[in-house]
Amino acid sequence: MAVNSTSSVINFGAGPAKLPEEVMQDVQREVVHYGTTNISVMEMSHRSADYARINDGAQQTVRELLDIPENYKILFMQGGGTGQFAAVPLNLISRTGSADYIVTGSWSAKAAKEATKYGKINMVLPKTDSYTDIPDQSTWNLSPDASYVYYCANETVHGVEFPFIPNTKDVPLVADMSSNMLTRPFDVSKFGVIYAGAQKNIGPAGVTLVIIREDLLGKAAATCPIVLDYTIMAKDNSLHNTPPTFAIYVMGEVFKWIKKNGGVKGMQEKAIEKSNIIYNIIDTSNNFYYCPVKTAVRSRMNVPFRIGGANGNDDLEKEFLAGAQKLGMLQLKGHRSVGGIRASLYNAVTVDNVKALSVYMKDFYQTHKK
Repeated sequence: MAVNSTSSVINFGAGPAKLPEEVMQDVQREVVHYGTTNISVMEMSHRSADYARINDGAQQTVRELLDIPENYKILFMQGGGTGQFAAVPLNLISRTGSADYIVTGSWSAKAAKEATKYGKINMVLPKTDSYTDIPDQSTWNLSPDASYVYYCANETVHGVEFPFIPNTKDVPLVADMSSNMLTRPFDVSKFGVIYAGAQKNIGPAGVTLVIIREDLLGKAAATCPIVLDYTIMAKDNSLHNTPPTFAIYVMGEVFKWIKKNGGVKGMQEKAIEKSNIIYNIIDTSNNFYYCPVKTAVRSRMNVPFRIGGANGNDDLEKEFLAGAQKLGMLQLKGHRSVGGIRASLYNAVTVDNVKALSVYMKDFYQTHKK
């Protein structure tokens, strides 16, 4: 089951991450001459009819995949998730001057810190240095006068994923879905704004998908840069300035691939199957493999774990990573801020890829268990 050094590698990176091989092969065939244009998408004018079909087609496919209501605009923006840390408050916080942030990991913490530049930020949860759980909603300190409530649906560093959509009543809900977009069905109408950097599940780095309810447009601060202004980007169909055309083209191809492979529901079924394979090994290893995240909020996308107990054994973890590298399993090292191991199981990672990792984990356990 495990791959060796002479076969193809398996990329378990957290992002930029693995793309579907089928999509990569199709893109390879078209990289020089797209369709009948005789030029590459990278050379194509973003004002041309050919690119308009790419741009509009990608929007339409993701609208179908997520059943996005007609009163929501779909934007393709630049700046990644970090750009959205500023874009969200610059576009939305002016209504009351304050916003609520549900911080459950390092990315939502960074978003909250950036937002303090633009208004008053209420931390819904008590400050913590350990992100392993999501407190019950009954304990949250939500503000009725907040302009919006912000959360990160899946924390890639700490492996905490919301299994539910927060109930914010009449306050617009904003979600960073960078690492679990298109991995489970959800009701878009419960959100004011959803965004996702492409480089996890939906395409190459360089483009950010933004979905915004129309009634939230037209509220940007006077100081909001044009490239971050949702209203301008919506009015100009994400073509106000030169967009990352090639990244959008590839993203559109990934959308088609998802649609062809069971849609979002199909991706959800695979995500559950893949993550269960790894978590089952962790949970039956007598703490040889240790995941600090509470079971109910474990991420299906990013599985962080230590080897040799809760605090980890540096020597064992280095040996594990070296052995995985020899077998062609790449980018399994945990984030520098937390250490350990992290297996990212995005949509393009196959069940067979995960089974290969599970075989290696079992073999490593048998060799090194006390």
